[in-house]
Amino acid sequence: MNLDLIFFLILSIISVSTALGMLLSRNAIYSALFLVLNFVTVAVFYLLLGAPFIAMAQITVYAGAIMVLFLFVIMLLGAEELPQAEVLPWQKPLARGLAIVLAIEATFIFLTRARPIGDVAQPDASINTVTNLRALGETLFTQYLLPFEVTSILLLVAMIGAIVLVRKEKRVH
Repeated sequence: MNLDLIFFLILSIISVSTALGMLLSRNAIYSALFLVLNFVTVAVFYLLLGAPFIAMAQITVYAGAIMVLFLFVIMLLGAEELPQAEVLPWQKPLARGLAIVLAIEATFIFLTRARPIGDVAQPDASINTVTNLRALGETLFTQYLLPFEVTSILLLVAMIGAIVLVRKEKRVH
């Protein structure tokens, strides 16, 4: 067995385990920490694919900034323990049906388009040069500055809206 394959399988198990831990945890803080671990394993996948910039962006943006924001909001709102949600009668059958469709679709794609693991070509080393990264940064902060800023303002407004809605509910009760 190839060493890369073994490492990939170990990372896959960790990634799926942390995703399941995030979904099944009743504590919101633990869910957020499981999500951080999942982001880190995805970053390692990017490193295996020869994309160090995307891996570092994954760690910095998602595991760093966004998850700190999530944890801050969770602790600010005092929502560590997730409430027991009401299940509507149509939700479980719909979820099961969608899960079956997803499994069939994934099986079809895997069987029809699957490639051997060694088939993935490593990217050219000239792609990860400083000039390319500098050009990417200049494009992001010149040509795409407005969408970048609008997205950050939208996220900030959504966070403030969530805080205002929860604070009003706490005052009423």
